[in-house]
Amino acid sequence: MSEKPKVAILGTGYVGLVAAAVFAERDFDVLTSSQNKEKVDTINKGKAPFYEKDLDDLIEKTVSSGKLKAVHGRKEAVLNSDIFFIAVGTPSLMSGEADLSLIKETAIAIGEALCEKDTYSVVVARSTIIPGTTRNVIIPLLEKYSGKKAGKDFGVCMSPEFLRQGAAVDDTRKPDSVVVGELDERSGEFLENFSNQLYEGLDVPVLRMGLESAEMVKYGRNTFLAMNISYINEMARIAETIPGIDIYEVVKGIGVDWRINPVFLNAGCGYGGSCFPKDVKALISFAQLRELSPLLLETVEEINLQQAAHTVGLARQELGGNLKGKRIAILGLSFKPETDDMREAPSIKIANHLFSEGADIIAYDPKAIPNAKNNFIKDTIQISYAETIGECLKDAECCIIVTEWDEFKKLTADVFNMNMKRSVIIDARRIYDADFRKEVEIYKGIGLGKERSE
Repeated sequence: MSEKPKVAILGTGYVGLVAAAVFAERDFDVLTSSQNKEKVDTINKGKAPFYEKDLDDLIEKTVSSGKLKAVHGRKEAVLNSDIFFIAVGTPSLMSGEADLSLIKETAIAIGEALCEKDTYSVVVARSTIIPGTTRNVIIPLLEKYSGKKAGKDFGVCMSPEFLRQGAAVDDTRKPDSVVVGELDERSGEFLENFSNQLYEGLDVPVLRMGLESAEMVKYGRNTFLAMNISYINEMARIAETIPGIDIYEVVKGIGVDWRINPVFLNAGCGYGGSCFPKDVKALISFAQLRELSPLLLETVEEINLQQAAHTVGLARQELGGNLKGKRIAILGLSFKPETDDMREAPSIKIANHLFSEGADIIAYDPKAIPNAKNNFIKDTIQISYAETIGECLKDAECCIIVTEWDEFKKLTADVFNMNMKRSVIIDARRIYDADFRKEVEIYKGIGLGKERSE
């Protein structure tokens, strides 16, 4: 493969649109496809339909250069490309299983377009899908609606993404590896060559394996990271009962062991986002359907569910055991900084607990308020939204730090003391140091034991 293949990205969410923009930045001709006309128009105006760090600038640049174009529907994208990435969502069903409806719709649309193509092209599943989905769901639909044979007339691969939201652009520009799950050698060779062109000059290893192994790699990574978070949160709860302990000091001691990576050992109010919660649920369901009892994964999920309640419990403890009528400020709504993503955000669980106990809730987030209002905290609970940090803190009796945005880290104790009725701080992300703690009325941090009485 000497010439660069033309690329279609089917799906314009976090995974699809970031990939489309970065691939276009690397001088590939990219068509990104959405079934949402409003999204298509937004992208073609050089803007992202959601907030992700550095993405707006990248889309503006690549659309202006003509390397990136959004199209409505799938057919045009497939007919004018050589490699097609399926990057649609696979949200959780009530059962915990992954919802494959968008995967099926996209595979059918690709198959129908492949009918009209004479040249060899490759379909790549990039969405998170349970092992067996590419072989048993996607390929049969591609073959049925194209009238062609996978492996002979067109190639099929599975290549999961490993993005951290808030750093998705950087992670796509230089991933730690590319996993190529291949139906056959020709398919794998095509995708490996594409990846080598995409990351030319960078040390990005390509790991080739079977389709099912590649699908399982995605679940393996995400559930392992989720396990790390639940593990350290349980350790943090234990630490809070012991005078003099700081779980963050403990993590330093744990993390110097070369067998342990401390990066995902940050105690807090639990994991959220589009990946960890649904992937843990999906793998639990997948195991249970095979008459297995995934006890570790079930515990990981349960600890995470409890962590929001534990965070609210710290506030209740410091406010006399009763939150009814108490004004509680929440700083941070998105599940992590540098994104406006509210999916499974700890703030939603925390707000629900506060509301159920009769608290008066006001929240501020630099990016996620529109998403919270329109999609995630809508009509289910009573909550006010502030336009500034000062407005959020005004007359509050307690402030819970939920998302570690940089602008929150820069706040001094004076900001809380001057604005709040009582400067009771529940630091669920541990962003403030010992000096700050001494200057507010009450400070409670996740994993921070009580002060030792001399």
